[in-house]
Amino acid sequence: MDGSELHRRSDERAMELPQSVLEYPFGPEHAVYKVGGKIFLLLTVLAGEKIATLKALPSDGMALRDAHPDITPGYHMNKRHWISLRAGGTLTSDMVSELVTESYRLVVAGLPRIRQPVEPDAFGRDQR
Repeated sequence: MDGSELHRRSDERAMELPQSVLEYPFGPEHAVYKVGGKIFLLLTVLAGEKIATLKALPSDGMALRDAHPDITPGYHMNKRHWISLRAGGTLTSDMVSELVTESYRLVVAGLPRIRQPVEPDAFGRDQR
């Protein structure tokens, strides 16, 4: 997966999510995706490299960083709660979609219940 594919797949998944809003509060080079006014995805370019920054549970973020060299602490965000995805390694399209969805769920869970567009514990999970 190259940088363009990383950004394309992240954008596609983010825009599929209920009440997802795309904004550019930091300028045209930083795509910010929000739900309920809270950021769940940031697409940007860092030193010429396209990256995606997402929210993650601290334990998940640590495990992901240990397992994938293309996942690092979140660029320009709280390093404990955010991760950045870089292209060119072990990331797959499905994994990127899953990580975007999980970031969205985490942010939705932090919203007041009345403002939650979905049930965060059930949304997007396999219903077997």
